[in-house]
Amino acid sequence: MGTAKAHKTPFQEHGYEFAGPLGAFGISFGLPILVYIFAFGCNDVSGCPTPSLLSPKTLSLDKLKAEVGWPENGVAGLFSWEALAASIGYVLVNAILYRILPAVEIEGTVLRSGGRLKYRLNTFYCHSVILTALAAGTVAQGAEFPVWTFITDNYIQLITANLLIAYAVAIFVYVRSFSVKPGNKENRELAAGGQSGNLLYDWFIGRELNPRVTLPFIGEIDLKEWLELRPGMLGWIIMNFAWCAKQYRNFGYVTDSIVFISVVQAWYIIDSWWNEPAILTTMDITTDGFGMMLSFADFVWEPFAYPLQTRYLATHPVHLGPVHLSLMFALIGIGYYIFRAANNEKNRFRTDEKDPRVSHLKYMKTEAGSKLLISGWWGVARHINYFGDWLQSWPYCLPTGVSGYQILAAGTHAAGSYVMKDGREVVQGDARGWAIPITYFYVLYFAILLIHRDGRDDVKCKRKYGKDWDEYKKIVRYRIIPGIY
Repeated sequence: MGTAKAHKTPFQEHGYEFAGPLGAFGISFGLPILVYIFAFGCNDVSGCPTPSLLSPKTLSLDKLKAEVGWPENGVAGLFSWEALAASIGYVLVNAILYRILPAVEIEGTVLRSGGRLKYRLNTFYCHSVILTALAAGTVAQGAEFPVWTFITDNYIQLITANLLIAYAVAIFVYVRSFSVKPGNKENRELAAGGQSGNLLYDWFIGRELNPRVTLPFIGEIDLKEWLELRPGMLGWIIMNFAWCAKQYRNFGYVTDSIVFISVVQAWYIIDSWWNEPAILTTMDITTDGFGMMLSFADFVWEPFAYPLQTRYLATHPVHLGPVHLSLMFALIGIGYYIFRAANNEKNRFRTDEKDPRVSHLKYMKTEAGSKLLISGWWGVARHINYFGDWLQSWPYCLPTGVSGYQILAAGTHAAGSYVMKDGREVVQGDARGWAIPITYFYVLYFAILLIHRDGRDDVKCKRKYGKDWDEYKKIVRYRIIPGIY
């Protein structure tokens, strides 16, 4: 007699990602340390990087603390109740606007249970109101607008506050996920990848697929979708503007480099708000659970790791000039065109394949019933949109040049220095080039992120389409970069 094939659990079919529990530990507790390293190692006290790091023989703990601006009261100085209150207030304001401003309701993709969740989308309107209020405050009070000074004066404490919020939210959704019951009327589901049974890993990757909470007055919020574009993405813009104001307070002017980065990154983010319905078909929403990974990204990583370039330029100004500025605009224009054109093509085909703009495209029909595009943008590479996205990351970093600076005492009169309003001088000196790992971190990190995401998608599609996916990859050979990768 033959034996029946053992039935695999959802997690056994999905498997570990991010190197399993070890990777979950490293990301959950290692990346927060990296954020602090960036904050202290590139500072407006002594330089970027800290001078003692360039001269290990002179390095001492006391000297290092002085150079990085370590709080006088030690570790306790990393936290403040004011920063925590401001961070919570920022989220609450967004939640209130979410409830009172107009919104569109859209159904998400079909869940494993066969149901569909409804999403209330109005990120663009909410953030437009907030940015308008900040603009009005800036017009009235300039670079001394209290929002900008509070952010830059309490930067370290804001990191800590948002990190605590990220941990708290991750713990909350993990504990609450155990209340999910099969066949519930709310269409609550567990994520296939979040049911390993390992507490640390499941807390990191997320047990529940789409956790929702109901708050007084505000009503129901889908935490994962709501936090995907706020507060982190708006925080990214706000941080950039805060560093623009800081540069003005430091030198009495704002350079074309910091304005360029702030504007193009704002455009990239606002574009995602305007096209908010598109995120409902992304892996983050359809596949990943909501745990520490996404909570940390939303509250900490996006607003404190992504604006490193403007933070650098706030202390070491770089003037691009018309030629270099034009080159930056050209590069980001090409990247944005590829990214948006490819995504629009895919979304139009999924919505209405008879649309004249996509009806001519060739596709491959799978046994699962799906249609995989094999011409147009998606016939060039399986994730050609990632290539456009990555191209856009370069102009975010290139304006910082061969980065690195030292801060000298007032009256030094060093050649080629920038003099702050307080008399201190900023010069590259021996630090030139040593800050590249910081100011160009986004390019490297984003490449790793996109390659990893492509790999995850490849595994998911192989599981879904089987041999059809192998045939598809023979037709569309390249993953991200045509002719290279």
